[in-house]
Amino acid sequence: MNTFAKDFGHAVRMLAKSPGFTLAAVLSLAIGIGANTSVFSIINALLLRPLPYQDADQLVILWNRSPGLNITEDWFSTAQYFDIKNGHHGFEQVAIAIGGNYNLTSQGEPERVGTICVSSNLLPMLGQAAALGRVFTPDEDLPGKPATALLSYGMWLRHFGADPKMIGKSVTLNGLPYEVVGIMPRAFTLPREVLPTLDGAEQADVLLPLPMPLDAAQNRDHEDYNIMGKLKPGVSITQARAEMDTITARLRHDYPQVYPPNGGLTFGIVPLLEQVVGDVRPTLFVLLGAVGFVLVIACANVANLLLARAVARQKEIAIRTALGASRFRIVRQALTESVLLSVCGGACGVLLAFLSLHWIHVFGPKSVPRINDIGIDKVALVFTFTLSVFSGAVFGLVPAIRVSRLDLHTTLKDENRGTSGASAVWGRGHNLRRILVISELALCVMLLIGSGLLIRSFMRLQNVSPGFDANNVLTLELTMSGPRYKDPQVVVATYRQLWNRLEGLPGVTASGAVTALPLSQMFAWGPITVEGRVPPPGENFINVDERMVSGHYFEAMGIPLRSGRFFNEQDTSTSPKVVVIDEYMAQQLWPNQDPIGRRIHFGGIADKAPWQTVVGVVGRVKQYTLDSDSRIALYLPHTQYPTRAMNVVLRSGADPATLASAVKQQIHELDNDLPLYNVRTMNQRLDESLARRRFSMLLLGLFACVALALATIGTYGVMAYLVNQGTREIGIRIALGATQRTIVRLIVWKGLALALCGIAFGLAGAFVLARLMRSLLFGVSPSDPLTFVLFSLLLTLITLLASYIPAHRAARIDPIVSLRDE
Repeated sequence: MNTFAKDFGHAVRMLAKSPGFTLAAVLSLAIGIGANTSVFSIINALLLRPLPYQDADQLVILWNRSPGLNITEDWFSTAQYFDIKNGHHGFEQVAIAIGGNYNLTSQGEPERVGTICVSSNLLPMLGQAAALGRVFTPDEDLPGKPATALLSYGMWLRHFGADPKMIGKSVTLNGLPYEVVGIMPRAFTLPREVLPTLDGAEQADVLLPLPMPLDAAQNRDHEDYNIMGKLKPGVSITQARAEMDTITARLRHDYPQVYPPNGGLTFGIVPLLEQVVGDVRPTLFVLLGAVGFVLVIACANVANLLLARAVARQKEIAIRTALGASRFRIVRQALTESVLLSVCGGACGVLLAFLSLHWIHVFGPKSVPRINDIGIDKVALVFTFTLSVFSGAVFGLVPAIRVSRLDLHTTLKDENRGTSGASAVWGRGHNLRRILVISELALCVMLLIGSGLLIRSFMRLQNVSPGFDANNVLTLELTMSGPRYKDPQVVVATYRQLWNRLEGLPGVTASGAVTALPLSQMFAWGPITVEGRVPPPGENFINVDERMVSGHYFEAMGIPLRSGRFFNEQDTSTSPKVVVIDEYMAQQLWPNQDPIGRRIHFGGIADKAPWQTVVGVVGRVKQYTLDSDSRIALYLPHTQYPTRAMNVVLRSGADPATLASAVKQQIHELDNDLPLYNVRTMNQRLDESLARRRFSMLLLGLFACVALALATIGTYGVMAYLVNQGTREIGIRIALGATQRTIVRLIVWKGLALALCGIAFGLAGAFVLARLMRSLLFGVSPSDPLTFVLFSLLLTLITLLASYIPAHRAARIDPIVSLRDE
């Protein structure tokens, strides 16, 4: 311990004597280690840290899938819930839930609150109890019981001022009273990323019981419910999926009209953590690789600095060795210095990580799962310390060994100083330094090309037409709830009054509404049958996206009319049923034909639903994401299919955000108990749909720029050092007649050789990296030649510049002075 203390003190003194070297090394390492700490903290929060529920590793989310109908994730009917609950023996518990948004009008301003109706076993299955009061009891799963509610801690605090006497009081939701029976703990959350309800909010403020009607086990309509399960101890996902396959096979056999053979019904079982993380995992691993490259480049830079420092300290080390210091002691002291440098860099890196994570919380996309859980905890600090020590040992080991192998006789005589052999810039020496620079450049090329591919993908995605004009469009969500709106015609009439009011506002050119707004995670679909179409064997119906529209929705969104007409005042509840379809549906069902006047009806072939006539064809809209194609879609008039919840849109001739207060006033004049929520421009929604891709692109681009800066500094440092070591030979060449241009060309060529070697290795690595990134790309080939060539040329030019500066300085050497000094 005493020896270690001496080594530590010696390391501190030596680093303090060279503040420039120490600062450069610590800063390089801080950038590399800080980036790794930041990304590890994100991975730790998303992938490694368990979800805040009891036995979280046993919890799963179930999905209703029909790949033959292009349905990859659908919700469940109550009958399917009972099929699973009573037929699957691998679950310890199975719970059901359905999301919604309710109008809270108990006191003050009306507020739209996210709600989830849950079976009584859901909260106990998650290991959750009420902080005040109680949770739901099994008898509340039965119909006819008093209406009760649980409040989230945030809701209780925000809306009711943390009233300790709230238990037993009544709140009014959608015009009906509910008795508050419990307050959930502060730490409890049930966000949409955990329980992805069909119509729920991002965060549940109120939990309600879910009483099942007597015919629930027979009802195979209305597939709107989530199912969450808890596997029995010892039951694997594979075993659970195998048993689930037997259930779906039986259902396909017993109910061929509901689950046709061409649909391929399956029930997917997804671990809850995997459900929460979703498609973020590939991006995280790419970012982890990127910051790993940055750290390697930083370590290579510091290793080069240590090698240069070792040359400057050769005589000191030789004297200490001559006085009896062992090789082991020399290596240990050198490693102590490098580890101390790395630990200091790690400490500064933690500070950088804190700042970067704060930036992510403030400016990062809110769609990142578990974003509020991201932070630096004990695990992250242990990771940082371990990484710092390991990095210090790795980049310090080779310089330490090189120092310990000095030739005492040669070093003390100082006869090799400035010779033209190993120290010359064009000689055979310093291969280790060249290898380090080549490695830096290779990794830099990989990062630059990776970020370049993401940038090109993002640019392509931004140029994708969404099928509508997002400029100058304001959107908001509105639900007409309560006893006043039980009559569907009252709902229709109220919305009609709203359109008249909104279109009377200054600057508003059109207003309307739709049930499922594009790019807003809203969708609905159902089966249809086409008149006169002969279905292929095994097909009972065609699946199609359904959207109800009201007012001048198409005009407000800028969705073009391809043929026929939009809905009008003559399309009423008593007139013949009509439908508007998108151009993709027209192409698929009536290729090279006029679809106007054709008829469809909802349901399968055997259903006797009324026929609906196609009266118009509109442009195809990107409903889900810009990088995916929507299913065939149809639009129904709100006057014939009234619904309370709508997404209001209005087009303005100026900035639509300035209309928000005027719109709110018009709605409150209609009904003061109607809250409007999620007020955003359509451009904001469009930007939000790109937020994850933009964030990934910016992060990888930032790491690539850091890597480029470090590699440039490393190349410059090595070339400057080699030129300094070859001063005598450069002087001799100039004395023998070499021109400045010859010297510059000679040194720049050596720098170019390093760049070309690094780029060659980097291109090979980039081909592999690009294929691993394939799922993150859009409209760009993983081997996109423009990206590969452009960034290779960029790095070549920067390397040439980094070589030219020391070359220009070398060409101005006075041969008399250099030879006399030698």
